[in-house]
This record gives sequence, structure tokens and C-alpha cells, in this order.
Amino acid sequence: MPHPTPDVIPDVAIIGAGPAGLMAAEIAAAAGLRVAVFDHAPTPARKLLLAGRGGLNLTHSEPLDRFLPRYGAAEPLFRRLLAGFSPDDLRGWAAGLGIETFVGSSGRVFPVQMKASTLVRAWLRRLDGLGVTLHSRHRWTGWDDTGALTFRTGEDVVTVAPRATLLALGGASWPRTGSDGGWVPLLEGLGVEVAPLVPSNMGFEVPWSDHLRDRFAGQPVKSVGLSAAGRRLKGEFVITGTGIEGGAVYALSAPLRDAITREGWATLTLDLLPDMAEAELVKRLRRRGAESLSTFLKKSLSLTGPRAALLREFAPAAELTDPVALARQIKGLSVVLTGVRPIERAISSAGGVRLSELDDRLMLTRRPGLFLAGEMLDWEAPTGGYLLQGCFAMGVAAGKGMVEWLR
Repeated sequence: MPHPTPDVIPDVAIIGAGPAGLMAAEIAAAAGLRVAVFDHAPTPARKLLLAGRGGLNLTHSEPLDRFLPRYGAAEPLFRRLLAGFSPDDLRGWAAGLGIETFVGSSGRVFPVQMKASTLVRAWLRRLDGLGVTLHSRHRWTGWDDTGALTFRTGEDVVTVAPRATLLALGGASWPRTGSDGGWVPLLEGLGVEVAPLVPSNMGFEVPWSDHLRDRFAGQPVKSVGLSAAGRRLKGEFVITGTGIEGGAVYALSAPLRDAITREGWATLTLDLLPDMAEAELVKRLRRRGAESLSTFLKKSLSLTGPRAALLREFAPAAELTDPVALARQIKGLSVVLTGVRPIERAISSAGGVRLSELDDRLMLTRRPGLFLAGEMLDWEAPTGGYLLQGCFAMGVAAGKGMVEWLR
């Protein structure tokens, strides 16, 4: 891949070849700007390809009045961003690449082929047709004394002086894909306020007994209710050797993480039989005769395997013999979480550049011409398509913002 030279200076340099960066490149190039994309990895879209191993959950089909609150404190920003690039727009964009999508039973949206690689190849062909140049194995190292961007590629140092720059370098999860947070000191050196990067959509540590860990690590716990910080949902999670992880846990990860940060621990409440009212449960438990509790729970309530093991693990022994107390435990079992899994193992990260540092075009107010997008910014969302939708929408907004600013 040729190095940029003073004879071919891009209008726009985009650092980071993920969803936000590539989408911004498409928008800017389609507007007639010369666009160069730089990435330290040997190939683009590595994190997107890794995420696509499970089918590439692009977005979600739920109405926007339910979709937008998934972004928490950043909802006002995403209300504006999704007005410019909605879930329907994302599906239409994919269709334009020849990638048809479908809505799964959970409401999540996937490519029909359930592959990220097909979409990425079609996208790169489109970008190439628009004249976008991709420069791999270029690690951004900051700016030189003239304000030009500096990159290290092998043993060489390359400088580029574009008219506008977009940083889309990701957060600090999955560092092997390039999201290692190495940009933090560079931006802090400009005086930019950066919230500490912390794990998001991650697992938690639970001090299991040896019996539960040895018998049930790796097994899913299905069709349970989970609640924390006033929010309740139904789903499933997986028991691991160190604790718990999985989609339902990720959806509650932000308040649980924040509680652990404040208190050193957090409580996740489980409803082991979410489809049965507590009164009905008490009624059934009172019918127990001389049979063992395990046998009764299995025959009368279909409470077996890891769900039964969790009840034994956390319910006080004295409450297992009283129908009312036992029903209360089954419907509201307290699981104490003692730690958060490392950010390197998290699906995404929270924290990053404070939104107050940016204008409506996603440009840094203290450095005109420098735009930011994606997980570098201080926002988070649960899995389910909300993360990718947010990154795509930010890329569109940043691309349009650069076009507007340059013109």
C-alpha cells in the first residue's frame, strides 16, 4: 500500500478502520472529498469481523421510543444521531451492498448469510470505487511540530497533513483488534477531558463453591428473571469458572459495575421461575410430602440443574424448609457479585472523551478540524445491535460534519 506523499494530500484522514471510521469515509468520499483511512492492523474492520462470528447483529427492530433509552445518559445525542441514520436506514444501506437482512425472534437484525466477511468485502469494494485509500500497518503516534499527523509503519515514520481528521480508534476492549486505549494520553495532552475507560457488556466474578463450579461451569441458566437497580428483564446467562456472563447479564452490566465501583460488591436478583406467581408457588410448595426437596422441586416445579444448584448455593438453609420463605427465595434469589471481569475480556468499553468536548458535528471544540466517533466517546449501550447501530450512526454524522466544515 503506497504511503501518502506531499503530492497526494487527502482532504480527510480517518484513523481507525472500524464501523464508524469506514462509514465516515464513505460519506466524505461520496461528497467528492479525497479520503485516506489509516489503521495499525494488517486488514480493516477486524473488530467487526470478530463480532460477526456470532452472526453480526447489526441493529434492532424495536420502535425508537424503546430503542433510544438503551443509550442511557447519552440518549439526547443518539436521538439526533439516529434521526440522521436510523435502524431502517442501516438495513437499507446493507441492502445497497447486496446484503439482505432479517429480524430474528428476539427482534435483533442480522444479515441473511449470518456473516460479517461478506458485508465487509462488499463495503471495501464500494469504498475503493469511491477512491478511498486504505493504509494498513500505520500506527498513529500523534502530531509533529507543524500539526501534521504522524504514523509509524515498520521502521518508518510517515507524516500526513489533511484538511480534516477523524479519530475512530475504539475504546479499550478486545485490544488484539486495535482497541487498546493508546490514544488517551495523546488527547489528554491537548487538554481534552477523558472519562476513565471501564469495561461494559462484560461478565462478573462470583465466589462459587467448589461443588457448583466443578459441576456447572460452562452451563447456561435459561429462562430466568434478572433484576438490578430497579430494572428487570427475562433472559439467560452462563455460569463460568469465575462467575457469570451472557446477554442478560450484559444488559444490566452498567449499574452492576457502578455498584461494585462504589461499594466493592453488587447484588443481582434472580427469579428462577419468572412465569409463576409467588402465591401459586407457595401453594405448590405446601403440597410437599416426605420426598426430598430436590425430588420435589424437580417433579413439581421442573426446577433442576443449574437453577436448582443456584438456589442451594445462595438461599439460607433455614429458608429451604418453609414454603413461604422458599417461594420468596425462588422468586428473588440474591447473588452477590464481587468483581468485574477485565476490560480486555469485555465486549465493549465505557468512558472516553466527554461529549461536552464536541460540537454537534462531533468536532472537538478546542481543536477545529479534529472529529471523533465510535467507542472513543463517553457512551455505552447493551448488546443487541445497539452498539453497532450507534457506531454506524456516529460515522454518518462525523462524515457529514467533516463535509460541512470543509465546505
